[in-house]
Amino acid sequence: MEGLRIAALVAATISTGLAAGVFGLYAHTIMPGLGRTDDRTFVAAFQSIDRAIMNPWFLGGSFFGALLFTILAMIAHVGRPAMPWIVAALVLYAITFVITIAINVPLNDAIKAAGDPDGIDLAAVRERFDEARWRSWNIVRVIASTTAFGLLTWALTLTGRSS
Repeated sequence: MEGLRIAALVAATISTGLAAGVFGLYAHTIMPGLGRTDDRTFVAAFQSIDRAIMNPWFLGGSFFGALLFTILAMIAHVGRPAMPWIVAALVLYAITFVITIAINVPLNDAIKAAGDPDGIDLAAVRERFDEARWRSWNIVRVIASTTAFGLLTWALTLTGRSS
């Protein structure tokens, strides 16, 4: 049982770190880079990036994995010193998850649904996308998921000390 407890916490920590890294990369590299491009480049590149991120590595390995593994780690650590830290991490990652599903994904889906960049009003599509809103909520995801990663790292430390 101890091996499964630790494995769940390690998996939660790694997957949450990966998700935080993706959101961070969008915040400091992808969106600032795209923000400096013309409308056609922005729409086409964002559509392509969003299609590419819909893959098992991101979805299973980090985005959904972080939530599921953290739930498993919490269950496995009931009554243990690391549990409050895992619960706090779960709350923060759940916030990240909800923001993604409620705000970022609908904006992503709308820009993809706009169609081929060669046949649409690119300025209107980009304006409806609302980069400022997407970026602002992404910063919240970065802060929440990175903090969750830190809390899980601390939970690993506590677990190592009590083993």
